[in-house]
Amino acid sequence: MNDADKAVVHHRTATVGGRTVFYREAGDPAAPAVVLLHGFPASSHMFRNLIPELSDRYHVIAPDHIGYGFSDAPPVDEFTYSFENLTAITLELLDRIGIGRFALYIHDYGAPIGLRIASRDPERVTALLVQSGNAYMEGFTPFWDVLFAHAKDRPGNEEEVRTYLEADKTRWQYTHGVPEDRLDRVAPDTWALDQALMDRPGNKEAQLQLFWDYQFNLPAYPDFQEYFRRHQPPTLITWGEHDEIFGADGARAYARDLPGAEIHLLDTGHFALESHGPEIAALIRDFLGRVPA
Repeated sequence: MNDADKAVVHHRTATVGGRTVFYREAGDPAAPAVVLLHGFPASSHMFRNLIPELSDRYHVIAPDHIGYGFSDAPPVDEFTYSFENLTAITLELLDRIGIGRFALYIHDYGAPIGLRIASRDPERVTALLVQSGNAYMEGFTPFWDVLFAHAKDRPGNEEEVRTYLEADKTRWQYTHGVPEDRLDRVAPDTWALDQALMDRPGNKEAQLQLFWDYQFNLPAYPDFQEYFRRHQPPTLITWGEHDEIFGADGARAYARDLPGAEIHLLDTGHFALESHGPEIAALIRDFLGRVPA
């Protein structure tokens, strides 16, 4: 494979559990692997600029979770939307395409999925790359108040929670906390694509189901933290200091169990790759260059 081939990003699908999973792939399959797991309400599109920055050295895989991006988005009466199910599909996809050991990039929803994988099979994950990927209670902000209320009383809080699925809130997630001089780096197609996909018939019900299911991630946090303490995975954290979805205290909390973690709080919000993509790519390349594959 020549250098030009490594720079090409391929857009592929695989059938997993009877569902079509879309994923982006680049780099030499013989190179060390890096798996990128996106969060809500995004897709592998959030990694569109990072993938080419890594693919000269690494085999990069970025799937869309079921219900997101260009993967299948079945209605809630045909698929059980849960983080356990999304984890199982991710693992089966990686097995299907032959990804053994890998560094793991986790963002937002990608964190409870990826950390389930890492904590259950620690030898498989060579390093953690964390961007607003919560594993501690300290990371929760007032943004979550209505979501946790919804977990306890769905009918009583659904109307307010549905506002989290509207266009103004989607745009806010990308722009809030971004310095004025970097707002022009945030591509409007990010929130436009996310919103268009959420607006598909039946998709908002899937999102509501995952909002409700998020409560079952919290009991797994002690397992994640025990994994950190026992296995000390090399960890790089690049987190928006002004993120009001998963607050910066969530980044700092990792140091409690991972004293060797490299923590970088960036002058931005939740989708730090949009405003600080080149900086994050440089940090990852430097970090992974010092970590055994």
